[in-house]
Amino acid sequence: MKTETIAIHGGNAVTDSLKPVIQPITLSSTYEHQEESMLYGRLENPNRKSLEHVMAALEKGLDAAAFASGNAAANAVFQALPAGAHIIAPDDMYHGLKSLLETVYKDKLKVDFINLTEPALVEAAICPDTRLLWIESPSNPLLKISDINRLSAIAHNRDLTVVVDNTFASPIFQQPLLAGADLVMHSNTKYIGGHSDIIGGILITGEINAFWKRIKAVQQLAGAVPSPFDTYFLTRSIKTLPYRMKAHAANAGKIARFLIQHPSVEKVYYPGLETHEGHAIASSQMQGFGGMLSFVPKGNARDADRFIAHLNYFTNATSLGGVESLIERRSRIQGVSEGIPEQLIRMSVGLENPEDLLEDLEKGLKLLQ
Repeated sequence: MKTETIAIHGGNAVTDSLKPVIQPITLSSTYEHQEESMLYGRLENPNRKSLEHVMAALEKGLDAAAFASGNAAANAVFQALPAGAHIIAPDDMYHGLKSLLETVYKDKLKVDFINLTEPALVEAAICPDTRLLWIESPSNPLLKISDINRLSAIAHNRDLTVVVDNTFASPIFQQPLLAGADLVMHSNTKYIGGHSDIIGGILITGEINAFWKRIKAVQQLAGAVPSPFDTYFLTRSIKTLPYRMKAHAANAGKIARFLIQHPSVEKVYYPGLETHEGHAIASSQMQGFGGMLSFVPKGNARDADRFIAHLNYFTNATSLGGVESLIERRSRIQGVSEGIPEQLIRMSVGLENPEDLLEDLEKGLKLLQ
């Protein structure tokens, strides 16, 4: 099956004797004992199994494990590591996940946050205790592009596990397992759900090995699993994922090209632009450049806030991947971070008519002239 067909049929496992076209929601917390039956809702659920099946198929993996949030999925990876293990992570990454490493795992794991766009820095950071390389590409919020193939080769040469946070790209535009990664992580809250109404996360593996079995044990025993309702609606949303992603990327590309030519904008971060430092690598490992972009308007943080406040079709809110366009000054949410201008604006481009979005942005940017 091709991608669009997998998205529609890959998560539809109908066992009901009435043969409904769409798999129903199974709410039962337990199951009657019989051969080849499920046992208990924390361990397995038909809707969760369907979500895991279709996501594994889209990412070209062998198995998947769904969780109640993206952070819960990442947390399972960290819990599966031995105490005192060393992790190499990107210097630009989702701040909620970075905060998890810096707080919960402060005394349990050692972490170095480095610029993964420089493979030599990765090689230099590997030490005897290093067990994991965590890649986020495109990164959040600077849209940095890491060479997944090259970094995976470096990591595997030293027996490290490679995990790629593929949330910004989605499995429609990037399949890290095919580029050499061992595991892929998604925040299902974002493009997988696509409608800003579900929290969830998932891991997909390219190999059923001992490390994956430890992750599955964390999923089943710790129990941070999604509900039948959430997995049902995620599987339903995936049916439109390929077409939503194409529209997100088309709109984002138009806006990025508009912003880069605007006199009130200093810099635009979008891998689809030829001027982006990672454009060549992104073109080689992605089938589309996604719906996320960041830009630096002229002026200061107060000017950026004033610009955002005058927009009609962009909601000033955190998160991304929904059908509606969201916008925020990122430092207002995650605090001032090195390398991130205080007035940097992150934008999740939605599925509105692009002409309406461009007109809205033009009106707001006039305030900065």
